[in-house]
Amino acid sequence: MLAPRVLTEWLDGGQSFRWRLQEDGSWQGQWLDHIVRLRQRTDGSLEWRCLSGKDRQTLPALRRYLALDTPFDSLADALPHRSDSVLAEAMARWPGVRLLRQPFDETLLGFLCSSNKRISQIRQMMDLLARNLGAEVAPGLHRLPTWPELASVSEESLRACKLGYRAAHIQGTARFLAGAPGWLEETEAMPYAEARERLCLLPGVGEKIADCVLLYGGGKLESFPVDTWILKVMETAYALQGWSLPQIAHFGRAHFGAAAGLAQQYFFCWARHDPRRFVAE
Repeated sequence: MLAPRVLTEWLDGGQSFRWRLQEDGSWQGQWLDHIVRLRQRTDGSLEWRCLSGKDRQTLPALRRYLALDTPFDSLADALPHRSDSVLAEAMARWPGVRLLRQPFDETLLGFLCSSNKRISQIRQMMDLLARNLGAEVAPGLHRLPTWPELASVSEESLRACKLGYRAAHIQGTARFLAGAPGWLEETEAMPYAEARERLCLLPGVGEKIADCVLLYGGGKLESFPVDTWILKVMETAYALQGWSLPQIAHFGRAHFGAAAGLAQQYFFCWARHDPRRFVAE
């Protein structure tokens, strides 16, 4: 059973940027050629409806996208919350936190848009990329452009999607991938450390973006992305002032273990909704 605020964080809290809350309280989301409406029943369970006319293909795709086969309760219980009071409080404040497993290529595109931007701004960029450059998959609804499609798009057209300097990074990545068929699929299949190193070869991809792509698109739960919110938590609650971002990410992986990314998500939700808790004195 999911609390409504957990569902909101799951779909619209910075993991993905293509879900919208509808007037009737349902959520509408898109990935690849799939368009889905999700509604939470009074008992907390979810019901879904396919809007793209691909019901048979969409149900297994939705199960994978929502990572429904991942035992998050067991993974949460294995985190060191019994000996870490800060983590224990984060988990108590946000019980039921979940991680998505989005398509790897779309996750990369989303987080290349994310640099120095708020969630609402990233959402706008993704909407414009789909509307201006992606194929229509249902009346008035467009999928995101693929990387091969983006390879032939001018930087001017990308900037028209409000990407700013990110347009050059996306164009450079698209052209690199066009010349290396299968590169992303190979990267997704690699162990975490190797995949992270490979992603950082792409224009505009640093360690934080790579970790986000691997966590929310690659299912690499040991990823520990360090953004502004996580930095505040680590500095104030774990006394890591003066540590570099790579050092903090290493600490996160070592301290929280195989599901460090899940711990990161508890902290992210907590810090974002209670920022005064992590203001340095």
